[in-house]
Amino acid sequence: MKKNKLTMILMWSITLVALIGIFFIEPISQDLGYHNFIDDKEMLGIPHFWNVMSNVPFLIVGVMALMQFKKLNIIAEMGVAYWLLFFGIALVAFGSGYYHLNPDNHTLVWDRLPMTIAFMSLFAIIISEFINARLGGVLLFPLILVGIASVLYWQWTEVNGVGDLRIYALVQFLPILLIPIILLMYSPKYSHISGYWWLLLFYVAAKALEYYDSQVFELLGGFISGHSIKHVAAALGTYILFLSYKKRSSTE
Repeated sequence: MKKNKLTMILMWSITLVALIGIFFIEPISQDLGYHNFIDDKEMLGIPHFWNVMSNVPFLIVGVMALMQFKKLNIIAEMGVAYWLLFFGIALVAFGSGYYHLNPDNHTLVWDRLPMTIAFMSLFAIIISEFINARLGGVLLFPLILVGIASVLYWQWTEVNGVGDLRIYALVQFLPILLIPIILLMYSPKYSHISGYWWLLLFYVAAKALEYYDSQVFELLGGFISGHSIKHVAAALGTYILFLSYKKRSSTE
Protein backbone atom coordinates (compact mmCIF):
# COMPACT_ATOMS: atom_id res chain seq x y z
CA MET A 1 0.00 0.00 0.00
CA LYS A 2 2.84 2.39 0.92
CA LYS A 3 4.53 1.62 -2.40
CA ASN A 4 1.33 2.47 -4.27
CA LYS A 5 1.02 5.78 -2.44
CA LEU A 6 4.61 6.70 -3.24
CA THR A 7 4.08 5.72 -6.86
CA MET A 8 0.96 7.87 -7.06
CA ILE A 9 2.86 10.82 -5.58
CA LEU A 10 5.61 10.29 -8.15
CA MET A 11 3.15 10.22 -11.05
CA TRP A 12 1.28 13.30 -9.84
CA SER A 13 4.62 15.08 -9.43
CA ILE A 14 5.64 14.23 -12.99
CA THR A 15 2.24 15.38 -14.24
CA LEU A 16 2.35 18.68 -12.36
CA VAL A 17 5.92 19.41 -13.48
CA ALA A 18 4.92 18.70 -17.08
CA LEU A 19 1.77 20.85 -16.84
CA ILE A 20 3.64 23.76 -15.30
CA GLY A 21 6.64 23.27 -17.57
CA ILE A 22 4.73 23.82 -20.82
CA PHE A 23 4.01 27.41 -19.75
CA PHE A 24 7.74 28.11 -19.63
CA ILE A 25 8.23 26.88 -23.20
CA GLU A 26 7.64 29.09 -26.21
CA PRO A 27 4.72 28.02 -28.47
CA ILE A 28 5.83 25.26 -30.84
CA SER A 29 4.56 25.55 -34.41
CA GLN A 30 4.40 22.60 -36.76
CA ASP A 31 7.59 22.28 -38.79
CA LEU A 32 6.42 22.40 -42.41
CA GLY A 33 9.42 20.30 -43.35
CA TYR A 34 7.72 17.40 -41.52
CA HIS A 35 5.42 16.98 -44.53
CA ASN A 36 8.33 16.44 -46.95
CA PHE A 37 8.61 12.67 -46.78
CA ILE A 38 11.42 11.12 -48.78
CA ASP A 39 9.22 8.58 -50.58
CA ASP A 40 6.84 10.42 -52.90
CA LYS A 41 6.41 7.69 -55.51
CA GLU A 42 3.02 7.44 -57.19
CA MET A 43 1.74 3.95 -57.98
CA LEU A 44 -1.63 2.81 -59.29
CA GLY A 45 -2.67 6.45 -59.40
CA ILE A 46 -2.10 6.85 -55.64
CA PRO A 47 0.36 9.61 -54.65
CA HIS A 48 2.86 8.75 -51.91
CA PHE A 49 1.76 5.15 -52.44
CA TRP A 50 3.60 3.33 -49.66
CA ASN A 51 3.00 6.01 -47.05
CA VAL A 52 -0.72 5.73 -47.82
CA MET A 53 -1.07 1.98 -48.22
CA SER A 54 1.11 1.08 -45.24
CA ASN A 55 -1.81 2.23 -43.08
CA VAL A 56 -3.95 -0.73 -44.15
CA PRO A 57 -2.61 -2.91 -41.26
CA PHE A 58 -4.27 -0.51 -38.80
CA LEU A 59 -7.62 -1.15 -40.43
CA ILE A 60 -7.04 -4.91 -40.41
CA VAL A 61 -6.11 -5.01 -36.71
CA GLY A 62 -8.91 -2.66 -35.68
CA VAL A 63 -11.62 -4.51 -37.59
CA MET A 64 -10.30 -7.91 -36.49
CA ALA A 65 -10.41 -6.88 -32.84
CA LEU A 66 -13.92 -5.41 -33.13
CA MET A 67 -15.19 -8.54 -34.87
CA GLN A 68 -13.76 -10.73 -32.10
CA PHE A 69 -14.58 -8.29 -29.31
CA LYS A 70 -16.57 -10.84 -27.29
CA LYS A 71 -13.52 -13.12 -27.17
CA LEU A 72 -11.37 -10.52 -25.43
CA ASN A 73 -10.68 -10.85 -21.72
CA ILE A 74 -11.42 -7.33 -20.57
CA ILE A 75 -12.92 -5.40 -17.65
CA ALA A 76 -16.63 -5.55 -18.44
CA GLU A 77 -17.47 -2.09 -17.11
CA MET A 78 -14.68 -0.63 -19.26
CA GLY A 79 -15.94 -2.28 -22.45
CA VAL A 80 -16.49 1.05 -24.19
CA ALA A 81 -12.82 1.96 -23.63
CA TYR A 82 -11.56 -1.22 -25.29
CA TRP A 83 -14.04 -0.70 -28.12
CA LEU A 84 -12.89 2.88 -28.63
CA LEU A 85 -9.26 1.73 -28.57
CA PHE A 86 -9.71 -0.61 -31.52
CA PHE A 87 -12.19 1.65 -33.28
CA GLY A 88 -9.61 4.44 -33.03
CA ILE A 89 -6.94 2.12 -34.42
CA ALA A 90 -9.17 1.34 -37.40
CA LEU A 91 -9.80 5.05 -37.94
CA VAL A 92 -6.06 5.71 -37.96
CA ALA A 93 -5.91 3.87 -41.29
CA PHE A 94 -8.30 6.39 -42.84
CA GLY A 95 -6.94 9.47 -41.07
CA SER A 96 -3.29 8.73 -41.77
CA GLY A 97 -4.05 7.51 -45.29
CA TYR A 98 -5.93 10.73 -46.03
CA TYR A 99 -3.09 12.82 -44.66
CA HIS A 100 -0.45 11.08 -46.75
CA LEU A 101 -2.39 11.60 -49.97
CA ASN A 102 -1.65 15.31 -49.61
CA PRO A 103 0.53 16.01 -46.57
CA ASP A 104 -0.02 19.45 -45.02
CA ASN A 105 -1.20 20.95 -41.75
CA HIS A 106 -4.87 20.73 -42.71
CA THR A 107 -4.82 17.01 -43.50
CA LEU A 108 -2.54 16.30 -40.52
CA VAL A 109 -5.47 17.11 -38.23
CA TRP A 110 -7.28 13.99 -39.49
CA ASP A 111 -4.18 11.91 -38.89
CA ARG A 112 -3.84 13.02 -35.29
CA LEU A 113 -7.50 12.95 -34.15
CA PRO A 114 -8.01 9.15 -34.34
CA MET A 115 -4.59 8.58 -32.77
CA THR A 116 -5.60 10.60 -29.72
CA ILE A 117 -8.83 8.59 -29.39
CA ALA A 118 -6.91 5.31 -29.44
CA PHE A 119 -4.09 6.56 -27.23
CA MET A 120 -6.28 8.13 -24.55
CA SER A 121 -8.52 5.04 -24.48
CA LEU A 122 -5.43 2.89 -23.96
CA PHE A 123 -4.26 5.11 -21.10
CA ALA A 124 -7.66 4.84 -19.37
CA ILE A 125 -7.58 1.05 -19.85
CA ILE A 126 -4.16 0.74 -18.24
CA ILE A 127 -5.30 2.89 -15.31
CA SER A 128 -8.31 0.57 -14.92
CA GLU A 129 -6.33 -2.65 -15.12
CA PHE A 130 -3.48 -1.63 -12.84
CA ILE A 131 -4.70 1.11 -10.50
CA ASN A 132 -8.48 1.27 -10.20
CA ALA A 133 -11.24 0.28 -12.62
CA ARG A 134 -13.58 3.01 -11.42
CA LEU A 135 -10.89 5.67 -11.81
CA GLY A 136 -10.20 4.54 -15.36
CA GLY A 137 -13.89 4.76 -16.20
CA VAL A 138 -14.17 8.26 -14.75
CA LEU A 139 -11.11 9.45 -16.68
CA LEU A 140 -11.94 7.84 -20.04
CA PHE A 141 -14.01 10.55 -21.70
CA PRO A 142 -12.19 13.52 -20.10
CA LEU A 143 -8.91 12.07 -21.43
CA ILE A 144 -10.37 11.60 -24.90
CA LEU A 145 -11.82 15.12 -24.87
CA VAL A 146 -8.48 16.59 -23.80
CA GLY A 147 -6.75 14.63 -26.56
CA ILE A 148 -9.17 15.85 -29.23
CA ALA A 149 -9.05 19.41 -27.85
CA SER A 150 -5.23 19.41 -28.05
CA VAL A 151 -5.39 18.67 -31.79
CA LEU A 152 -8.15 21.23 -32.44
CA TYR A 153 -6.28 23.84 -30.40
CA TRP A 154 -3.10 23.24 -32.39
CA GLN A 155 -5.02 23.59 -35.68
CA TRP A 156 -6.71 26.78 -34.47
CA THR A 157 -3.36 28.32 -33.52
CA GLU A 158 -1.87 27.35 -36.88
CA VAL A 159 -4.77 28.99 -38.73
CA ASN A 160 -4.19 32.13 -36.68
CA GLY A 161 -0.48 32.19 -37.47
CA VAL A 162 0.89 31.25 -34.05
CA GLY A 163 1.01 27.46 -34.18
CA ASP A 164 1.25 25.85 -30.76
CA LEU A 165 1.88 22.13 -30.35
CA ARG A 166 2.66 22.24 -26.64
CA ILE A 167 -0.61 20.75 -25.40
CA TYR A 168 -0.63 18.06 -28.10
CA ALA A 169 2.97 17.16 -27.21
CA LEU A 170 1.97 16.90 -23.54
CA VAL A 171 -0.99 14.66 -24.39
CA GLN A 172 1.19 12.44 -26.53
CA PHE A 173 4.29 12.08 -24.36
CA LEU A 174 3.11 12.38 -20.74
CA PRO A 175 1.32 8.99 -20.85
CA ILE A 176 4.49 7.49 -22.35
CA LEU A 177 6.30 8.55 -19.16
CA LEU A 178 3.54 7.35 -16.83
CA ILE A 179 2.59 4.03 -18.42
CA PRO A 180 5.91 2.23 -17.72
CA ILE A 181 5.73 3.37 -14.09
CA ILE A 182 2.19 1.98 -13.81
CA LEU A 183 3.19 -1.31 -15.43
CA LEU A 184 6.18 -1.72 -13.12
CA MET A 185 4.74 -0.55 -9.81
CA TYR A 186 1.14 -1.80 -9.74
CA SER A 187 -0.23 -5.34 -9.68
CA PRO A 188 -2.08 -6.27 -12.89
CA LYS A 189 -5.61 -7.61 -13.00
CA TYR A 190 -4.66 -9.88 -15.92
CA SER A 191 -1.80 -12.06 -17.06
CA HIS A 192 0.16 -11.46 -20.30
CA ILE A 193 1.02 -7.86 -19.50
CA SER A 194 3.89 -8.33 -21.94
CA GLY A 195 1.40 -7.20 -24.57
CA TYR A 196 1.70 -3.66 -23.21
CA TRP A 197 5.49 -3.81 -23.15
CA TRP A 198 5.58 -5.04 -26.74
CA LEU A 199 3.26 -2.19 -27.72
CA LEU A 200 5.61 0.34 -26.09
CA LEU A 201 8.61 -1.26 -27.76
CA PHE A 202 7.01 -1.06 -31.20
CA TYR A 203 5.94 2.52 -30.48
CA VAL A 204 9.56 3.48 -29.77
CA ALA A 205 10.67 1.59 -32.89
CA ALA A 206 8.02 3.42 -34.93
CA LYS A 207 9.28 6.78 -33.67
CA ALA A 208 12.85 5.82 -34.61
CA LEU A 209 11.73 4.73 -38.08
CA GLU A 210 9.89 8.03 -38.49
CA TYR A 211 12.99 10.00 -37.47
CA TYR A 212 15.27 8.05 -39.82
CA ASP A 213 12.79 8.11 -42.70
CA SER A 214 15.27 9.01 -45.44
CA GLN A 215 18.13 6.89 -44.08
CA VAL A 216 15.95 3.76 -44.11
CA PHE A 217 14.80 4.66 -47.63
CA GLU A 218 18.38 4.87 -48.85
CA LEU A 219 19.37 1.69 -46.98
CA LEU A 220 16.57 -0.22 -48.73
CA GLY A 221 17.55 1.08 -52.14
CA GLY A 222 14.62 3.46 -52.46
CA PHE A 223 12.00 0.71 -52.22
CA ILE A 224 10.25 1.81 -49.04
CA SER A 225 10.90 4.47 -46.42
CA GLY A 226 11.20 4.51 -42.66
CA HIS A 227 7.89 6.32 -42.33
CA SER A 228 6.01 3.63 -44.21
CA ILE A 229 7.60 0.88 -42.12
CA LYS A 230 6.71 2.97 -39.06
CA HIS A 231 3.01 2.42 -39.81
CA VAL A 232 3.49 -1.33 -40.08
CA ALA A 233 5.54 -1.46 -36.85
CA ALA A 234 2.92 0.49 -34.90
CA ALA A 235 0.11 -1.70 -36.27
CA LEU A 236 2.08 -4.82 -35.35
CA GLY A 237 2.35 -3.55 -31.79
CA THR A 238 -1.43 -3.16 -31.59
CA TYR A 239 -1.88 -6.63 -33.07
CA ILE A 240 0.30 -8.16 -30.34
CA LEU A 241 -1.78 -6.30 -27.75
CA PHE A 242 -4.96 -7.67 -29.33
CA LEU A 243 -3.58 -11.22 -29.12
CA SER A 244 -2.65 -10.71 -25.47
CA TYR A 245 -6.24 -9.66 -24.71
CA LYS A 246 -7.42 -12.97 -26.17
CA LYS A 247 -4.88 -15.14 -24.36
CA ARG A 248 -4.77 -13.60 -20.93
CA SER A 249 -6.65 -14.59 -17.79
CA SER A 250 -7.63 -12.81 -14.60
CA THR A 251 -5.05 -12.75 -11.80
CA GLU A 252 -7.66 -11.93 -9.15
